[in-house]
Amino acid sequence: MPLVTSDALAALGGPDWLVERRAEAAAHLDALGMPTSRDEVWRYSPIDDLEIERYLDAGAPGEGLVPTALLTGAGAVVEIRADGAIGSAVAPSGVSIAALSAHPEGPEVLNAATSTTDAIVALSMATTADGVVIDVERGAMVAEPIVVVRHVGSGIAAGHTIVRLGEGAMATVLEVHVGGAGEVLSLPVAELFVADGANLRFGSVQLLGRAAWHLATINAIVGRDAAISELTAGLGGHYDRVRTDTVLAGQGASSTLRSTYLGDGDQIHDLRTMQDHVAPKTISDLLCKGAVADTARSVYTGLIRMRHGAVRSNANQSNHNLVLSETAHADSVPNLDISENDVRCSHASTVGPIDEDQRYYLESRGIDRPAAERLLVRGFFADLLERADVGPAGPVISADIERRLAGLEA
Repeated sequence: MPLVTSDALAALGGPDWLVERRAEAAAHLDALGMPTSRDEVWRYSPIDDLEIERYLDAGAPGEGLVPTALLTGAGAVVEIRADGAIGSAVAPSGVSIAALSAHPEGPEVLNAATSTTDAIVALSMATTADGVVIDVERGAMVAEPIVVVRHVGSGIAAGHTIVRLGEGAMATVLEVHVGGAGEVLSLPVAELFVADGANLRFGSVQLLGRAAWHLATINAIVGRDAAISELTAGLGGHYDRVRTDTVLAGQGASSTLRSTYLGDGDQIHDLRTMQDHVAPKTISDLLCKGAVADTARSVYTGLIRMRHGAVRSNANQSNHNLVLSETAHADSVPNLDISENDVRCSHASTVGPIDEDQRYYLESRGIDRPAAERLLVRGFFADLLERADVGPAGPVISADIERRLAGLEA
């Protein structure tokens, strides 16, 4: 029996070409089958516990609370309701914002996007009601961030965000996931295309309810002498997984990825990254910092791939984890795949508790133990957030971390 039935596909509506794409994705999904923890890319994950049937008929409207600070100073705010409807937004000069279903290019928008060789992406495409396409004209300099707010209700919440920067353009796009207080399977897919000489800053902040499963995919292709800076933050959800693949396709392309998570209770945060160097003289720099408390778990798996021909390229990958209780656990698995000689690659990984010497120093200055630990954890995250520059995301993430640290002390 198909995982996604023809009745479910038809119920989503939309233009004929989108219905056909959903059907194609559903067929790919049936051929691939759902992933299991035996698959290397799902190792350490609870994917075997996922029961798709629980979510297929459970869709319901819902609205999440968006932190006001995220909307302050935005050049445009795009609201995506839980039923997939795209709210109208006044686009800044040089930018067009359109629903995927109404985009003038029609199915051509998806030709270079939405790989259905990944089962979760195929499931997202098969169940998506719509998506949003943000196009930035060649040479446009967009100073204010474009904020995409995804309101998640219950059931399957799928949707695509496609961002395309023309040559020499510059823009900031921040995607925020809110709501999801009930049983929800959130399956967002972001496809980022950065043309030659362009500069994109992209952020994804997940603030869903504690019962949610959030399986996000972010794919980026970066052109010649172009740059992308990405920030991902996982704060809510029960199982929060983000897969970020960045392809440095043009000579001189560069990417920066900053990622963070804070887990407490029985949360699981799972980050998978690939820095894929295809062209010569490309640069990538990745820093991931996370902390887990109570019985929470985290997983980081990263791959630096240096393809043949990526001469004089440079890649760095660092993952650091704080384990704040004896029952919390963190796994860190960095990997290298190098097919070229004239390259530089480095990776670092740490897993451990708060430094006892640092805590003793603070306590010797009259600071009690809970306050000392809070200061050290705050400093651990501040280092990363100071390096991330994606609109108002940093201060909002800091405020949420501060609130949750106060709860851990109580």
